[in-house]
Amino acid sequence: MNAETILRIKPALTTYLHEFDGCFGRITARQHLDTYVLGQLGDLPRKSIEPMADAAGTPPRTLQEFLGLYRWDEAAMRDRLQQLVARRHAHEHSVGLLDETSFVKKGRHTAGVQRQHCGAVGKTENCVVSVHLGYATPDFHTLLDGELYLPEKTWHEDRRRCRQAGVPDEVVYRPKWQIGLEQLVRARGNGLRLAWFTFDEGYGGKPPFLRALDALGQNYVGEVPANFTLWTKPPAVLYREHADQQLGRPPRLPRLKRKSNPRVEVRNIAAYSPLLRRQPWQSYHVKDGHKGPMVWQAKRLTVWRSDEHGLPGAPQQLVVARSVLEPDVTKYFLSNAPELTPTETLLLVAFSRWKIERLFEDGKSELGLDHFEVRKFRSIQRHLILSAVSYLFLAEFHEQERGEKSGPDRGPGPRGHGEVGAPVGSWGPLLPSVGRVNQRLDSAHPTAQRQGPTQPPSPDAAPPARTRSISEGLTQVYLASNVAL
Repeated sequence: MNAETILRIKPALTTYLHEFDGCFGRITARQHLDTYVLGQLGDLPRKSIEPMADAAGTPPRTLQEFLGLYRWDEAAMRDRLQQLVARRHAHEHSVGLLDETSFVKKGRHTAGVQRQHCGAVGKTENCVVSVHLGYATPDFHTLLDGELYLPEKTWHEDRRRCRQAGVPDEVVYRPKWQIGLEQLVRARGNGLRLAWFTFDEGYGGKPPFLRALDALGQNYVGEVPANFTLWTKPPAVLYREHADQQLGRPPRLPRLKRKSNPRVEVRNIAAYSPLLRRQPWQSYHVKDGHKGPMVWQAKRLTVWRSDEHGLPGAPQQLVVARSVLEPDVTKYFLSNAPELTPTETLLLVAFSRWKIERLFEDGKSELGLDHFEVRKFRSIQRHLILSAVSYLFLAEFHEQERGEKSGPDRGPGPRGHGEVGAPVGSWGPLLPSVGRVNQRLDSAHPTAQRQGPTQPPSPDAAPPARTRSISEGLTQVYLASNVAL
């Protein structure tokens, strides 16, 4: 980071970090916040404590104590961060993004470490995993939350090991979907309103997670595994016992009738359902990737998911999508959106999950999200929150430097309807290595309202041969050594 960049970034960073003054009880701890965030934003090749401390002329042990020993409220910092996003970046087409990321670690003393699937290297490796909540609008995205995942067998059941790694006794094993659900509830409590919520099959395959989202009234489009079971026709439910019931313990009511139609795996629904087989494949331009346009073909069907009692719930929408370039690649998405919601909107939300991968990539390559060398639970947790604080500044500074947009940029609406269009051009780079694609609105859809289970699904009006574009331009955030973003 050169002198010109420092002069530009310092005033904005100082003003931004004053938002978090209330999280610190002593000025000595507060001063280290500037050092840590500035170190993450700098051009150091390695953004662990020692290089950041050396660059700032601070003893490394001081920054280590800042993460592990100093008294300051990282939970309040996270709340403040989310309140800032809610106040400054509220958007009617916002999407919440839930995913996890992993960090390769050696040894067995880092809190949460074990041999498990590591997405960073694509295989089983010794690593730690954290669950994150992201936030995206058509022209802005940032991290909102991050929490270390504590494995059940190797950590939760070994409290002695937990105490050695600084894991508090109140921190216990929770499945990843439960951590993500708590993050969503916390963000909503801090004023964030998400028009949509999306996640991969690791979360979509958990029925309790989906039921909790329904209970919150949160619209979602999430991927589900191929063996996820659904009804294509609501089964018959018995609410009152017949008069000729034999003596004995009365059955629990309501319940499914004995000869009710069974649930079917979604891969079999896609392959054998007459309702789906009669539908032609519709082609949709999802976005422009590194290898060219990404085009998917899709069909949809109204389905029913079982509740906690095994009874059919409200009707939902199943979208089956296959890649045009790789016909063997099929994805299944489930949504609780209103029945009249256009398929374009559902796919737009479903495929917007790539944005959290962008968040992870930027966080690791530009902010040192995976460079931490601390082992204690609190230190890692604080590092995750501080990285989100740094990312928000990075995103806001970039937004400020980019300037005003030349036209509107739309996405899916909070009531399940949205307008989509094809890219019409690109912005010139406002800063080195930074550019974005601007989108134009070409089509309108009627406002979607929730329908009762007896109304049939509304078919798409477009002919099969038409390729629809559902791409949304979203700025990719980079941090070059000669540019402060």
